[in-house]
Amino acid sequence: MTKKKNAFYAQSGGVTAVINATACGVIETARGHKDKIGKVYAGRNGIIGALTEDLIDTSRESASAIAALRHTPSGAFGSCRYKLKGLEENRREYERLIAVFEAHNIGYFFYNGGGDSADTCLKVSQLSERMGYPIQAIHVPKTVDNDLPITDNCPGFGSVAKYIAISTLEASFDVASMAKTSTKVFVLEVMGRHAGWIAAAGGMASTEKDELPIVILFPEVTFNKKRFLDKVKTMVKEFGYCSVVVSEGVRDRSGKFLADQGLRDAFGHAQLGGVAPVVANIIKEGLGYKYHWGVADYLQRAARHIASKTDVEQAYAMGRAAVQFALQGHNSVMPTIVRASNKPYRWKVGMAPLKKVANVEKMMPKSFISRDGFGITKRCRDYLAPLMRGEDYPPYKDGLPRYVRLKNVAVKKKLNQDFKI
Repeated sequence: MTKKKNAFYAQSGGVTAVINATACGVIETARGHKDKIGKVYAGRNGIIGALTEDLIDTSRESASAIAALRHTPSGAFGSCRYKLKGLEENRREYERLIAVFEAHNIGYFFYNGGGDSADTCLKVSQLSERMGYPIQAIHVPKTVDNDLPITDNCPGFGSVAKYIAISTLEASFDVASMAKTSTKVFVLEVMGRHAGWIAAAGGMASTEKDELPIVILFPEVTFNKKRFLDKVKTMVKEFGYCSVVVSEGVRDRSGKFLADQGLRDAFGHAQLGGVAPVVANIIKEGLGYKYHWGVADYLQRAARHIASKTDVEQAYAMGRAAVQFALQGHNSVMPTIVRASNKPYRWKVGMAPLKKVANVEKMMPKSFISRDGFGITKRCRDYLAPLMRGEDYPPYKDGLPRYVRLKNVAVKKKLNQDFKI
């Protein structure tokens, strides 16, 4: 009789308000199929945990602790920004992964992340087959940037969109109350390197019935200083104040990021941040308005207290579907969210081959950006609205949300050789 295989789950890249809900979906579903899946091991600090054989035994956690992951933000097992190079460049890392998986009888690999993670997942599947120890590798979607292809949207995005829309709305009310004698412009910097999905959410603060003066700077639209200042001036003249939502990935005519500090992250991407003060200074020098600026940064992706109910449900569903796909014999695939209709909003789980997902970015359609390049269209609103909809509050005690901290008990190592990252 063939011994049932264990599963390995890891979180990758920037965490979200709902990535733990996906982990909950993976672990609870696997526990429901004990006849086919042994234990679920998690990588401590993501894929690094697999490379260094630093595995966490999730079977040591109670059912209530795992269930509490659904309402706990961040990455319960630790995440990392560590990109495995190509097979030809660094074969040893992939061989090490397979060695660790084989030593711990791991036959299922669930990698929860964005485009780079999908690429790693695909390569592990391909190499394991060649090495004679086949791994069923399932990529589980996650990214606040909402830029994975094929899937209608990405778990993590809906909650960030909701946070940014609410923050823009509330900040606009604040500025409006002070504009007569003080601040006239508030600049909010949000995440989004190449795609302006998060910045677009700021536009949801303004509605047809209650219009607010909001200017959005998208990565998809080349920054034009004169046009931008003219737009801000017009808004302030009409409303008395203005809110600006700027994506960290906005570029000038030369193609350079306004916020480029000349640094690179572990994935080789430009290390961005600091575009809000740049834009605020442009306003000060060009128009003389008093301003305030803020950076949503980690707050936007950690705000589980106002997470979107739709987002939480979809995040859990992606984790559950990943395990179900593996049990059905699928390999090198990713569960996706398929939008069936807008009104009423309906969605279902789909499936995409990793060859069509890895290293592909989904940009915002031009039809989602207003003609002047500073706002969103009705089509964009129809897309965003259901993703932000619904509340799924965590339990509270003494005014604070109650989040879970797992024991994260280590699995005993079986390989004699240490591996240096």
